[in-house]
Amino acid sequence: MSLSVGIVGLPNVGKSTLFNALLKRQAALAANYPFATIDPNIGIVPVPDYRLEVLGEIVSAKAIKPAVVEFVDIAGLVAGASKGEGLGNKFLANIRETDLICHVIRGFSDNSILREGSIDPKSDREIIEMELLFADIATLEKQKFPKATKDKELLFKWDVTVKMLEAAMEGKMVSSVLGTGSFQNAQAEQKVARELGLLTAKKMIYVINVDEDVVGQQDEQSQKYADLLQVDLEQIVIISARIESEVASLGDEDATLFLEELGLKKSGLERLIQKAYDRLGLQTYLTAGEIEVRAWTITKGMLAPQAAGVIHTDFEKKFIKAKIVSYQDFIDFGGWKGTKEKGKQRIEGKDYVMKSDDVVEFMIGS
Repeated sequence: MSLSVGIVGLPNVGKSTLFNALLKRQAALAANYPFATIDPNIGIVPVPDYRLEVLGEIVSAKAIKPAVVEFVDIAGLVAGASKGEGLGNKFLANIRETDLICHVIRGFSDNSILREGSIDPKSDREIIEMELLFADIATLEKQKFPKATKDKELLFKWDVTVKMLEAAMEGKMVSSVLGTGSFQNAQAEQKVARELGLLTAKKMIYVINVDEDVVGQQDEQSQKYADLLQVDLEQIVIISARIESEVASLGDEDATLFLEELGLKKSGLERLIQKAYDRLGLQTYLTAGEIEVRAWTITKGMLAPQAAGVIHTDFEKKFIKAKIVSYQDFIDFGGWKGTKEKGKQRIEGKDYVMKSDDVVEFMIGS
């Protein structure tokens, strides 16, 4: 399971600067993590996780493999994109393939950078989201009523389609009307939206590209823009794309010192990835052996057999048990051998709910 994030925004709001900073970070880590740019507008970035290096030293791992996030730079999204303006059709298609939309909004004050359609943060948000809505309306209006059928699944899909179209026509994001019933019904509705590739059904976060001198005021700036954009505080990430470019070019120690001087504990990349995980209800668990130490991305609440299936589909089918150690115990007692001697290992079955600090070894049948 991997996470794909589409970066959207009006021209000259800083999204390409942010994307290039992500790629620089990727290139800087290439010696340790073998990832590369797939396409000029797609980059694979490792998820920062200090635990992997620590585990690697304890088990003398030959390789360290972090979880990864795919970032897609959706360029050319302008007013009229849903009707093919700019490179609208191509890039709207790219957004459909992503799990989460990251909307970069201009919050910096450099007047030497032309706005090119950008008016103010609230208007910028509305322009982009209206284009996404127009594209969804076009998709929904193409759907046809399933005539002469009593198939409950087809009729359910049609009812959900009608509900989503009505919401979109009222200017509401499709996501606002999904999942209002039981958990099972919510899952089924979201599945219909995914199958149709609806853009406004996706989770969204707002990255506010601010001036360097205010980026350290995270709480104040986050609340300011949440109120201004009329969105949940949990959807806001405050960054300075220029600062991210500088951080990307520094070594780990220098980057840490640089961020501390700005009053930041984490880089914008780390905060962006964490926010993306939170919005999608994702977490990681860890495996640690001599061959490799690795972080695996799963959904929160996932059971042990499903988590094993993320490694290989056969593992879910042939799951027997899971040997679990907490990360802290693994460190405190020196790995698998030490935790066994101290009675810190647990054997869990098919009903075990995975936790984010689990170090796991799955027992799989033949």
